[in-house]
Amino acid sequence: MISIPCKRIAYKPAMIEELIIRTLCDTLPSSADGVFLFGQTADNQEAVFEMAKELVEQKLTDKVMFLGTKPMSGYPGFENWKRALKGAGLKETAITAIPPVPSDTDLLHTRIEAESVVSFAKAEGYRKLIVVASPFQQTRAFMAAVTATQKLYPQLQLYSLAGKAMSWSEEVKHSQGKVQGTRAGLIAGEMERIKKYHAKGDLASVAEVLEYLNKRDRGEL
Repeated sequence: MISIPCKRIAYKPAMIEELIIRTLCDTLPSSADGVFLFGQTADNQEAVFEMAKELVEQKLTDKVMFLGTKPMSGYPGFENWKRALKGAGLKETAITAIPPVPSDTDLLHTRIEAESVVSFAKAEGYRKLIVVASPFQQTRAFMAAVTATQKLYPQLQLYSLAGKAMSWSEEVKHSQGKVQGTRAGLIAGEMERIKKYHAKGDLASVAEVLEYLNKRDRGEL
């Protein structure tokens, strides 16, 4: 019987798998200039509210930021979110409205939100921001934020923090209030959007976002 030696094969996870894990389990700075909450429907807003409150209570930041618009595209609007967060114990002085770019937009999506907050961060001279979305949306939202950063403000250090996990089997509305399904069922749609928006040129590649994270962690931004 002939014995054939086995070659050792180094396992390298697919890049999207690495990015998903890193966006859901990112390392956070000891302090940040602010936390930005990507717009959620009313069904999912508590996921980002909980994280915002925790960051302020732990003194990682003193600014909670989200789009300063009226209700649109499934987002309940700045005033409704401010009221809800104040009711949960957040001080009004900690809440910051981000002007939308373009200012006359009549719809919201992740690219508009990302470019709006990065433009604001550049104008204010911020260096470190934490971005939060619902867990099923977090990877794509962070990719959108990195895409905007590379375009508008390459020195900005972004950190990813997924919102609080909520029941994965609950039926909810998402994606401008037009898509409905269980939170678990929405994951596949988010992965498809990553492929679609990258193909359109609206989203940086997985490899580019991973390289951004590596440069950030090496202090090269």
